[in-house]
Amino acid sequence: MLTAKDIMTTDCITLTPDTDIATAAKALLDNSINGAPVIDDGTVVGVLCQSDLVAQQKKITLPSFFTLLDGVFPLSSHEDLEKEMTKIAATKVGEAMTPAPTFINPGTSIEDIATLMANEKLYTLPVLDNGALVGVVGKEDVLKTLLKA
Repeated sequence: MLTAKDIMTTDCITLTPDTDIATAAKALLDNSINGAPVIDDGTVVGVLCQSDLVAQQKKITLPSFFTLLDGVFPLSSHEDLEKEMTKIAATKVGEAMTPAPTFINPGTSIEDIATLMANEKLYTLPVLDNGALVGVVGKEDVLKTLLKA
């Protein structure tokens, strides 16, 4: 059975929270990758994906409200609007990244990786071994296994 260590990319492109957005976008495009782990003091603190950068170009979703007996109730939280505004206005990777990313380990099976990617829409998974980044599995790495079959 294939595992993360069999398909992961070990020569990882990484970013820091202080990397500016333009540099990060160029790194992703130049290396033809969907995303990259964000490292701070040797610890993976997030993942920046192309979708995080695309989100900067979207319209702001204004909160919806409903009224009941002269009361006004929001249908979305103020916190959600604040997160969206921070991502749209981000100038640094730390503001645009997805924090606290989902990790896998070198022994994670291809089936579990594919399930995570499909169910959770996570297409860049850092591979950690004893807390250290040892690789990244992207959706392309999983797709390549189809060619070998």
